[in-house]
Amino acid sequence: MRKRINWVVLLIMSAFIISGCELALIGVGAVGAGSGTYFYINGEMKTDYYHSFDATWSACQKSVADMRGLDVEQEKEIMAVVNDEKVKIEVLYKAKNVTTVSIRVGLIGDKLSSQLIHDKIGDNLARK
Repeated sequence: MRKRINWVVLLIMSAFIISGCELALIGVGAVGAGSGTYFYINGEMKTDYYHSFDATWSACQKSVADMRGLDVEQEKEIMAVVNDEKVKIEVLYKAKNVTTVSIRVGLIGDKLSSQLIHDKIGDNLARK
């Protein structure tokens, strides 16, 4: 019986992966990976940084400045224009020394550009 259930679950997951279902791919990635996992859902790329909120906020600000962001607005989030694209960075406190950063580039999101900004934030945090 247990073997049959395992095969059914495997068959269903395979169908989702073959059809290109993002949630199934994210689920597989989240199960197989540890920290440093990026989630790209609805045009936003999110990850957790294991640094304080203040250090992460400073790294996000420095990343936007390094990329020569224009029209920068900072309240609870950072809004800027980088390379003629609107960029929105949300920094959320999750726990002590754990901060979630969500990035959206453009109106519908740009995965590659979001990844580039996350890499820049990570580099800035590593320098501290």
